[in-house]
Amino acid sequence: MKKYLALFVNGLVIENPLLVLMIGLCSSLAVTTRVENGIGMGLAMTFVLVMSEIIISAFRKLIPDSIRIPVFIIVIATFVTIVDLLMQAYTPALSKAMGVFIPLIVVNCIIMGRVEAFSSKRPVPEAFFDALGMGCGYFWVLCGISLVRELLGAGTILGLSVISEEYTIGFFTSAPGGFFVFAMFIAVTQAVRRNKGYRPPDEPACCVLPEGGAK
Repeated sequence: MKKYLALFVNGLVIENPLLVLMIGLCSSLAVTTRVENGIGMGLAMTFVLVMSEIIISAFRKLIPDSIRIPVFIIVIATFVTIVDLLMQAYTPALSKAMGVFIPLIVVNCIIMGRVEAFSSKRPVPEAFFDALGMGCGYFWVLCGISLVRELLGAGTILGLSVISEEYTIGFFTSAPGGFFVFAMFIAVTQAVRRNKGYRPPDEPACCVLPEGGAK
């Protein structure tokens, strides 16, 4: 159980896909102007990542190495299509706000990287906890960035007015504002990592060790 917990925490904090590995940034910066957008994108990404890793891990021994990338893309695209259709049916406003970024999950670096580097080589339970950790790590960062940008830029949280419009700073709802808030999150994360003595991301962590155990 400790191994599974370590895999989950690794994606959640230690090797957070956005703040540490810094992959999948385009969609995360584009949709984080409102909290509901961050929640929707985070949940969609987590669902696709978890389901894709489970399926690919379960059939990893049956997938020929020569066609593994096309197979990965087909599996990922299947779950992205499911998410896209569900959002169009039940949350049309959110689907419209997400625009092209939901279909683009198919080629998101986080998902492609994890299925290639991890789930295609590991058993289902390990793939599940790895995907859940990475997905939750992506989710909380998107929600955090969205909260700061919406609160300071529009004075609202989930559409509810919190700060008077005269005290808002429009900069935070712009693209430069997104980069600024993201940079602040990275700075705080790196400070905490150094204080806690975490290894830099180019060193092997528990989730990328060869078969045989973790340090």
